[in-house]
Amino acid sequence: MDVTTPLDHCPALILNADYRPLSYFPLSTWSWQEAVKAVFRETVTVLSEYERVIRSPAWEMKLPSVLALREYIPNNRTPAFTRFNVFLRDGYRCQYCGRKFRTQDLTFDHVIPRSRGGRTTWDNIVTACQSCNILKGNRMPHECHMYPQREPDRPSVFELQEYGRKFPPSFLHRSWGDFLYWDVELEA
Repeated sequence: MDVTTPLDHCPALILNADYRPLSYFPLSTWSWQEAVKAVFRETVTVLSEYERVIRSPAWEMKLPSVLALREYIPNNRTPAFTRFNVFLRDGYRCQYCGRKFRTQDLTFDHVIPRSRGGRTTWDNIVTACQSCNILKGNRMPHECHMYPQREPDRPSVFELQEYGRKFPPSFLHRSWGDFLYWDVELEA
């Protein structure tokens, strides 16, 4: 990125105080405005910068591209039960046919149907394509011979982070690479 890059194309990667991203998916980033505020509040350490400069009459600064929090924020040990997290846990795959789908083409399926006492919980919900969901209907897996490829369970925050690493966002600035995949084995 050069000095003419639009400001909206200069997000900052946010790392915890241990230099790991707060989140891989969605990737923890702040807008350039939030990043600059944090620098002035002295709540972050600037680890890398863009070539893009912002100015006022009294000062100028390069926009930060990677920031580390000065105080560690502990990760929540239990992830929220959300559509996004269920899709992430299941790898955006229908748990019946195994094909990968876009978010808008996936639905939820109650392995034990609600009409049969099934609950809407981590342990009973899987992602399904519309065709498989309709085919299974309100039947039990043994009645229609449709079993999830993966037994549904509550993932840990760390498991969701690992799943998220498999789905990098469309924008990754080159200065972020050392911080996003720092625990990957180096090539000789």
